[in-house]
Amino acid sequence: MNRITKYIRIKIILVGIVVIIGSDLNHLSAQQDPMFTQYMFNTLTINPAYAGSREMLSLMVLGRQQWVGFEGAPTTATFTGHLPVYKNMAMGASLVYDSYGPVNQTSFFIDYAYHLKMSDKLKMSLGLNAGFSNYAIDYNGLDKTYSNDESYYNANESTLLSNFGFGVYLYSQRFYLGLSAPRIMENSFEEGAESYGNGNEVRHYYGMMGIVFHLNNHVVLRPSVMTRLAQGSPFSVDMNVNTVLYDKFWVGAMYRLNESLGGILQFQINKQVRFGYAFDLNTNQLSSYHSGSHELMINYEFNFNKERVINPRYF
Repeated sequence: MNRITKYIRIKIILVGIVVIIGSDLNHLSAQQDPMFTQYMFNTLTINPAYAGSREMLSLMVLGRQQWVGFEGAPTTATFTGHLPVYKNMAMGASLVYDSYGPVNQTSFFIDYAYHLKMSDKLKMSLGLNAGFSNYAIDYNGLDKTYSNDESYYNANESTLLSNFGFGVYLYSQRFYLGLSAPRIMENSFEEGAESYGNGNEVRHYYGMMGIVFHLNNHVVLRPSVMTRLAQGSPFSVDMNVNTVLYDKFWVGAMYRLNESLGGILQFQINKQVRFGYAFDLNTNQLSSYHSGSHELMINYEFNFNKERVINPRYF
Protein backbone atom coordinates (compact mmCIF):
# COMPACT_ATOMS: atom_id res chain seq x y z
CA MET A 1 0.00 0.00 0.00
CA ASN A 2 1.61 3.26 -1.10
CA ARG A 3 0.82 6.78 0.10
CA ILE A 4 -1.89 7.33 -2.50
CA THR A 5 -3.77 4.34 -1.14
CA LYS A 6 -3.57 5.72 2.39
CA TYR A 7 -5.28 8.97 1.42
CA ILE A 8 -7.91 7.24 -0.69
CA ARG A 9 -8.72 5.40 2.53
CA ILE A 10 -8.95 8.70 4.38
CA LYS A 11 -11.61 9.85 1.91
CA ILE A 12 -13.51 6.60 2.34
CA ILE A 13 -13.46 6.94 6.12
CA LEU A 14 -14.81 10.50 5.89
CA VAL A 15 -17.68 9.39 3.70
CA GLY A 16 -18.53 6.90 6.43
CA ILE A 17 -18.79 3.81 4.28
CA VAL A 18 -15.71 1.92 5.35
CA VAL A 19 -16.13 -1.67 6.40
CA ILE A 20 -13.05 -3.18 8.05
CA ILE A 21 -13.02 -6.94 8.11
CA GLY A 22 -11.48 -8.07 11.36
CA SER A 23 -8.50 -5.97 12.42
CA ASP A 24 -6.43 -6.43 9.24
CA LEU A 25 -6.08 -2.95 7.71
CA ASN A 26 -4.11 -4.37 4.79
CA HIS A 27 -7.30 -5.77 3.21
CA LEU A 28 -9.74 -2.92 2.80
CA SER A 29 -12.13 -2.22 -0.06
CA ALA A 30 -14.81 0.44 -0.38
CA GLN A 31 -16.55 2.86 -2.68
CA GLN A 32 -14.23 5.11 -4.68
CA ASP A 33 -16.34 6.51 -7.57
CA PRO A 34 -17.72 10.01 -6.98
CA MET A 35 -21.46 10.38 -6.35
CA PHE A 36 -23.82 12.91 -7.91
CA THR A 37 -27.26 14.18 -6.95
CA GLN A 38 -28.04 14.79 -10.64
CA TYR A 39 -26.99 11.24 -11.54
CA MET A 40 -29.92 10.84 -13.95
CA PHE A 41 -28.46 13.58 -16.19
CA ASN A 42 -24.84 12.38 -15.88
CA THR A 43 -25.45 8.81 -17.07
CA LEU A 44 -22.47 8.46 -19.42
CA THR A 45 -19.98 8.48 -16.53
CA ILE A 46 -21.49 5.25 -15.14
CA ASN A 47 -22.91 3.51 -18.22
CA PRO A 48 -21.15 3.55 -21.63
CA ALA A 49 -24.27 2.15 -23.31
CA TYR A 50 -25.91 5.57 -22.82
CA ALA A 51 -23.72 6.99 -25.62
CA GLY A 52 -25.81 8.07 -28.59
CA SER A 53 -29.18 7.61 -26.88
CA ARG A 54 -29.93 11.33 -27.21
CA GLU A 55 -29.62 10.88 -31.02
CA MET A 56 -27.59 14.08 -31.32
CA LEU A 57 -24.31 15.56 -30.13
CA SER A 58 -24.79 16.14 -26.41
CA LEU A 59 -22.22 17.94 -24.24
CA MET A 60 -22.43 18.31 -20.48
CA VAL A 61 -20.38 19.97 -17.74
CA LEU A 62 -21.18 19.19 -14.11
CA GLY A 63 -19.40 20.42 -11.00
CA ARG A 64 -19.96 19.27 -7.42
CA GLN A 65 -18.71 20.78 -4.17
CA GLN A 66 -19.33 18.24 -1.44
CA TRP A 67 -19.68 19.03 2.27
CA VAL A 68 -19.18 22.80 2.09
CA GLY A 69 -17.22 24.01 5.12
CA PHE A 70 -15.52 20.64 5.70
CA GLU A 71 -11.76 21.01 5.17
CA GLY A 72 -10.42 18.67 2.49
CA ALA A 73 -13.91 17.68 1.32
CA PRO A 74 -14.32 16.21 -2.19
CA THR A 75 -14.63 18.51 -5.20
CA THR A 76 -15.63 16.90 -8.49
CA ALA A 77 -15.91 18.14 -12.08
CA THR A 78 -17.04 16.13 -15.09
CA PHE A 79 -17.18 16.80 -18.82
CA THR A 80 -19.00 14.36 -21.08
CA GLY A 81 -19.87 14.25 -24.76
CA HIS A 82 -21.51 11.65 -26.98
CA LEU A 83 -23.18 11.34 -30.39
CA PRO A 84 -24.31 8.79 -32.99
CA VAL A 85 -21.57 8.25 -35.58
CA TYR A 86 -22.67 5.63 -38.14
CA LYS A 87 -25.94 3.74 -38.52
CA ASN A 88 -26.50 2.06 -35.13
CA MET A 89 -23.13 2.98 -33.64
CA ALA A 90 -22.30 5.81 -31.23
CA MET A 91 -19.23 7.18 -29.50
CA GLY A 92 -18.68 9.15 -26.33
CA ALA A 93 -16.01 10.39 -23.95
CA SER A 94 -15.92 11.42 -20.31
CA LEU A 95 -13.36 13.37 -18.30
CA VAL A 96 -13.69 13.32 -14.50
CA TYR A 97 -11.58 15.26 -12.01
CA ASP A 98 -12.02 14.38 -8.33
CA SER A 99 -10.07 16.10 -5.54
CA TYR A 100 -10.15 15.26 -1.82
CA GLY A 101 -7.57 16.55 0.61
CA PRO A 102 -4.09 16.21 -0.94
CA VAL A 103 -5.28 13.55 -3.44
CA ASN A 104 -6.34 14.28 -7.04
CA GLN A 105 -7.89 11.69 -9.32
CA THR A 106 -8.26 12.37 -13.06
CA SER A 107 -10.02 9.83 -15.28
CA PHE A 108 -10.53 9.80 -19.05
CA PHE A 109 -12.61 7.16 -20.82
CA ILE A 110 -13.77 6.58 -24.40
CA ASP A 111 -17.19 4.97 -24.90
CA TYR A 112 -18.60 2.88 -27.73
CA ALA A 113 -22.25 1.81 -28.01
CA TYR A 114 -24.23 -0.26 -30.48
CA HIS A 115 -28.00 0.38 -30.58
CA LEU A 116 -30.44 -2.38 -31.52
CA LYS A 117 -34.05 -1.66 -32.50
CA MET A 118 -36.23 -4.07 -30.50
CA SER A 119 -39.57 -2.67 -31.73
CA ASP A 120 -41.02 0.53 -33.16
CA LYS A 121 -40.65 2.23 -29.75
CA LEU A 122 -38.05 0.20 -27.89
CA LYS A 123 -34.26 0.14 -28.31
CA MET A 124 -31.43 -1.63 -26.55
CA SER A 125 -27.85 -0.39 -26.44
CA LEU A 126 -24.73 -2.39 -25.61
CA GLY A 127 -21.74 -0.32 -24.52
CA LEU A 128 -18.03 -0.67 -23.84
CA ASN A 129 -15.54 1.83 -22.50
CA ALA A 130 -11.78 1.97 -21.98
CA GLY A 131 -9.46 4.53 -20.49
CA PHE A 132 -7.26 5.38 -17.56
CA SER A 133 -7.23 7.03 -14.15
CA ASN A 134 -4.34 9.01 -12.72
CA TYR A 135 -4.08 9.17 -8.92
CA ALA A 136 -1.77 11.91 -7.63
CA ILE A 137 -0.94 13.20 -4.17
CA ASP A 138 0.81 16.43 -3.18
CA TYR A 139 2.35 16.09 0.28
CA ASN A 140 2.87 19.85 0.47
CA GLY A 141 -0.85 20.08 1.16
CA LEU A 142 -0.47 18.21 4.45
CA ASP A 143 0.10 19.68 7.90
CA LYS A 144 3.43 18.29 9.10
CA THR A 145 4.31 17.54 12.71
CA TYR A 146 8.00 17.92 11.84
CA SER A 147 8.89 20.32 9.03
CA ASN A 148 12.05 18.35 8.16
CA ASP A 149 10.35 14.96 8.03
CA GLU A 150 12.22 12.95 5.38
CA SER A 151 8.99 11.18 4.39
CA TYR A 152 7.90 14.37 2.60
CA TYR A 153 11.09 15.11 0.65
CA ASN A 154 9.48 13.58 -2.43
CA ALA A 155 6.54 15.97 -2.39
CA ASN A 156 4.56 14.44 -5.27
CA GLU A 157 3.59 10.93 -6.22
CA SER A 158 1.28 9.58 -8.92
CA THR A 159 0.02 6.29 -10.31
CA LEU A 160 -1.56 5.74 -13.76
CA LEU A 161 -4.00 2.83 -14.05
CA SER A 162 -5.87 1.65 -17.16
CA ASN A 163 -9.31 0.05 -17.06
CA PHE A 164 -12.39 -0.89 -19.08
CA GLY A 165 -16.10 -1.48 -18.49
CA PHE A 166 -19.43 -2.38 -20.06
CA GLY A 167 -23.10 -1.51 -19.85
CA VAL A 168 -26.57 -2.34 -21.14
CA TYR A 169 -29.24 0.32 -21.68
CA LEU A 170 -32.86 -0.41 -22.63
CA TYR A 171 -34.93 2.67 -23.49
CA SER A 172 -37.91 4.21 -25.23
CA GLN A 173 -39.57 7.62 -25.14
CA ARG A 174 -41.31 6.66 -21.89
CA PHE A 175 -38.82 4.69 -19.79
CA TYR A 176 -35.24 3.43 -19.43
CA LEU A 177 -33.50 0.55 -17.67
CA GLY A 178 -29.73 0.17 -17.36
CA LEU A 179 -27.09 -2.11 -15.85
CA SER A 180 -23.36 -1.39 -15.88
CA ALA A 181 -19.93 -1.99 -14.42
CA PRO A 182 -17.84 0.95 -15.71
CA ARG A 183 -14.55 -0.25 -14.14
CA ILE A 184 -13.94 -4.00 -14.38
CA MET A 185 -10.29 -4.28 -13.41
CA GLU A 186 -9.43 -4.00 -9.71
CA ASN A 187 -5.97 -2.55 -10.26
CA SER A 188 -3.44 -2.45 -7.46
CA PHE A 189 -2.00 0.92 -6.40
CA GLU A 190 1.28 -0.78 -5.52
CA GLU A 191 2.63 -1.04 -9.06
CA GLY A 192 5.82 0.97 -9.45
CA ALA A 193 5.80 2.26 -5.89
CA GLU A 194 7.21 1.24 -2.52
CA SER A 195 4.50 -0.59 -0.60
CA TYR A 196 3.79 -2.25 2.70
CA GLY A 197 0.26 -3.59 2.27
CA ASN A 198 -2.59 -4.10 -0.18
CA GLY A 199 -4.69 -1.45 -1.94
CA ASN A 200 -6.67 -1.53 -5.16
CA GLU A 201 -9.46 -0.02 -7.20
CA VAL A 202 -12.86 -1.46 -6.40
CA ARG A 203 -15.35 -2.69 -8.99
CA HIS A 204 -18.72 -0.90 -8.88
CA TYR A 205 -22.05 -2.22 -10.19
CA TYR A 206 -24.85 0.17 -11.13
CA GLY A 207 -28.53 -0.34 -11.84
CA MET A 208 -30.82 2.45 -13.00
CA MET A 209 -34.45 2.85 -13.98
CA GLY A 210 -36.75 5.75 -14.84
CA ILE A 211 -40.20 6.32 -16.29
CA VAL A 212 -42.23 9.28 -17.60
CA PHE A 213 -45.87 10.00 -16.69
CA HIS A 214 -47.77 12.68 -18.64
CA LEU A 215 -50.23 14.06 -16.09
CA ASN A 216 -51.60 16.57 -18.61
CA ASN A 217 -50.38 18.66 -21.55
CA HIS A 218 -48.19 20.80 -19.34
CA VAL A 219 -47.09 18.60 -16.43
CA VAL A 220 -44.81 15.55 -16.61
CA LEU A 221 -43.75 13.38 -13.68
CA ARG A 222 -40.39 11.65 -14.00
CA PRO A 223 -39.41 9.29 -11.13
CA SER A 224 -36.10 7.43 -11.24
CA VAL A 225 -33.94 5.20 -9.08
CA MET A 226 -30.28 4.18 -9.13
CA THR A 227 -28.59 1.41 -7.15
CA ARG A 228 -24.89 1.15 -6.47
CA LEU A 229 -22.95 -1.84 -5.17
CA ALA A 230 -19.24 -2.07 -4.32
CA GLN A 231 -17.27 -4.42 -2.12
CA GLY A 232 -16.78 -3.00 1.36
CA SER A 233 -19.52 -0.41 0.87
CA PRO A 234 -23.17 -0.64 1.94
CA PHE A 235 -25.74 -1.15 -0.80
CA SER A 236 -26.70 2.35 -1.97
CA VAL A 237 -30.08 3.44 -3.37
CA ASP A 238 -30.77 6.89 -4.85
CA MET A 239 -34.42 7.81 -5.45
CA ASN A 240 -35.57 10.89 -7.33
CA VAL A 241 -38.82 12.46 -8.52
CA ASN A 242 -38.78 15.34 -11.01
CA THR A 243 -41.80 17.35 -12.07
CA VAL A 244 -41.47 18.98 -15.50
CA LEU A 245 -43.64 22.05 -16.09
CA TYR A 246 -44.34 23.25 -19.63
CA ASP A 247 -41.19 21.41 -20.79
CA LYS A 248 -39.20 24.29 -19.33
CA PHE A 249 -38.94 24.01 -15.56
CA TRP A 250 -37.75 20.96 -13.65
CA VAL A 251 -38.40 20.73 -9.91
CA GLY A 252 -37.31 17.59 -8.10
CA ALA A 253 -36.50 15.91 -4.81
CA MET A 254 -33.99 13.17 -4.09
CA TYR A 255 -33.27 10.75 -1.26
CA ARG A 256 -30.15 8.62 -0.81
CA LEU A 257 -31.02 5.75 1.50
CA ASN A 258 -29.74 6.29 5.06
CA GLU A 259 -27.45 9.10 3.89
CA SER A 260 -28.87 12.31 2.41
CA LEU A 261 -31.79 14.16 0.88
CA GLY A 262 -31.99 17.18 -1.38
CA GLY A 263 -33.59 19.02 -4.25
CA ILE A 264 -33.02 19.72 -7.95
CA LEU A 265 -33.94 22.76 -10.03
CA GLN A 266 -33.46 22.92 -13.80
CA PHE A 267 -34.38 25.35 -16.53
CA GLN A 268 -34.57 24.54 -20.25
CA ILE A 269 -33.32 27.85 -21.62
CA ASN A 270 -34.02 26.82 -25.22
CA LYS A 271 -34.05 23.60 -27.27
CA GLN A 272 -30.27 23.38 -26.99
CA VAL A 273 -29.33 24.62 -23.53
CA ARG A 274 -30.37 23.37 -20.10
CA PHE A 275 -29.07 24.60 -16.75
CA GLY A 276 -29.38 22.72 -13.48
CA TYR A 277 -28.66 23.17 -9.78
CA ALA A 278 -28.87 20.59 -6.98
CA PHE A 279 -28.44 20.70 -3.22
CA ASP A 280 -28.27 17.84 -0.75
CA LEU A 281 -27.73 17.53 2.99
CA ASN A 282 -26.67 14.50 4.97
CA THR A 283 -29.23 12.85 7.22
CA ASN A 284 -26.54 11.10 9.28
CA GLN A 285 -24.01 12.45 11.80
CA LEU A 286 -21.93 14.10 9.08
CA SER A 287 -24.55 16.86 8.79
CA SER A 288 -23.15 18.45 11.97
CA TYR A 289 -19.81 19.17 10.29
CA HIS A 290 -20.77 20.86 7.00
CA SER A 291 -23.46 22.97 5.34
CA GLY A 292 -24.45 20.65 2.50
CA SER A 293 -23.31 19.78 -1.00
CA HIS A 294 -23.95 21.76 -4.20
CA GLU A 295 -23.98 20.87 -7.89
CA LEU A 296 -24.14 22.98 -11.04
CA MET A 297 -24.80 21.52 -14.48
CA ILE A 298 -25.04 22.87 -18.01
CA ASN A 299 -26.05 20.76 -21.01
CA TYR A 300 -25.70 21.84 -24.64
CA GLU A 301 -27.04 19.79 -27.56
CA PHE A 302 -26.55 20.09 -31.33
CA ASN A 303 -29.46 18.64 -33.25
CA PHE A 304 -28.06 18.23 -36.76
CA ASN A 305 -30.86 15.94 -37.94
CA LYS A 306 -34.04 17.37 -36.46
CA GLU A 307 -36.33 14.96 -38.29
CA ARG A 308 -34.88 11.96 -36.41
CA VAL A 309 -35.48 13.25 -32.90
CA ILE A 310 -38.83 13.49 -31.13
CA ASN A 311 -38.69 16.43 -28.71
CA PRO A 312 -38.72 16.91 -25.87
CA ARG A 313 -36.58 14.15 -24.34
CA TYR A 314 -36.74 13.63 -20.57
CA PHE A 315 -33.62 11.45 -20.15
